[in-house]
Amino acid sequence: MSDVIVKPARNIVGSIRLPGDKSISHRYAMLAAIAEGTTRLRNFSSGADCASTLGCLRSLGAQITAPDGEIAIEGLVGALHEPSAALDCGNSGSTMRMLSGILAGQQFTSELVGDQSLSRRPMRRIIEPLTQMGASISSQDGHAPLRVRGGKLRGMVYKPSVPSAQVKTSLLFAGLFAEGETSVEEPLRTRDHGELALRTFGAEISRDKNRVTIRGGQRLKAIEAAIPGDISSAAFFLCAAALFPESNLVIDGLLLNPTRAVLLDVLAALGARVRMIQVEEQHGELAGTITLEAGSLKGAKLAGAQSAALIDEIPVLAAMAPYTRDGLEVRDARELRVKESDRIAAVARNLRAMGAKVEEYEDGLSVPGGQQLQGAEIDSEHDHRIAMAFSIAALRATGETVIHGAEAAQISFPEFFRMLEGVVER
Repeated sequence: MSDVIVKPARNIVGSIRLPGDKSISHRYAMLAAIAEGTTRLRNFSSGADCASTLGCLRSLGAQITAPDGEIAIEGLVGALHEPSAALDCGNSGSTMRMLSGILAGQQFTSELVGDQSLSRRPMRRIIEPLTQMGASISSQDGHAPLRVRGGKLRGMVYKPSVPSAQVKTSLLFAGLFAEGETSVEEPLRTRDHGELALRTFGAEISRDKNRVTIRGGQRLKAIEAAIPGDISSAAFFLCAAALFPESNLVIDGLLLNPTRAVLLDVLAALGARVRMIQVEEQHGELAGTITLEAGSLKGAKLAGAQSAALIDEIPVLAAMAPYTRDGLEVRDARELRVKESDRIAAVARNLRAMGAKVEEYEDGLSVPGGQQLQGAEIDSEHDHRIAMAFSIAALRATGETVIHGAEAAQISFPEFFRMLEGVVER
């Protein structure tokens, strides 16, 4: 599946239910491994990244089985086992950053390794605060592999310079093992799955504006939960539906956490008709059904907190921007440069390959509207979101598009191409 051919579509119609949210799946699995009792999770993410988390937890002594399609994780009550080999995080920055927080509080040394892409991503953002708390972490000039020697941790107040839910979660997880309180004060509020997951497993955690605080020494209790559908995966289908005037798409059981649902506001502002129905709370997370019907697409400017909240969805929004009336401008998204690929550069290169005009900035890009894309050969750069984003752009292009490295989609969404074909009309 290294190459996938995407043919132009006429419409997007149908009803789908997506695999479990990747962000929640990572966090639930990690907390389950240090909780008391057996946690049972339904609709766990099918992506390779979350499989990397489960593999690392098994290497740390957690008993994990998959009876009847659910994941069962037997907790180790805070005390993981020293691994006999390096912990392979694969392509998953979430695994490496958040698990490091738990390993910082263990009384042994662990080595975390990853693939070539993960080994290029910045890790100082967790190394520095975890070291200040009392862990000892060595790295390759701030990159993986990481060698984490756990120790007696001390709580502290930390103000990260870059808004990052992974960094916040890593420090809150470390705070469970620290003496006193640990607080993270964010420059911009990021997704709150870590806080909600900790509360779900029984931890007390408080928020005062952009500061989140946890007290050390708390014991977690196992849970049973169904994980809502991944809204970052839904973004590709929602953007696809927004491109066709007669489309009608329904997504059931979707995560609707307000810190993740900014995409719905942007699509509505662009002109799509978005409705949320049957919304309910599940372990602190909101989930429900989304319906989307296309409208006349205008344009948007994203910056500041909005760019931070949409960091995963910006590639697909940029890929659909040529088909809007006024285009898309994105600023304050420098974080895209240090993802699985340099996503700003990758989006710009691939849009130009399809015949679009694009202006690239250090912290974003500008894509004029009113453009017609041509089928082309797309380089995913081994990045799952680039592969999927340009599959959506290809649906409205003239002629066929070849996505090289399409297998990258397996990192977060192995079923993507099959499910996309299920709602496309030609």
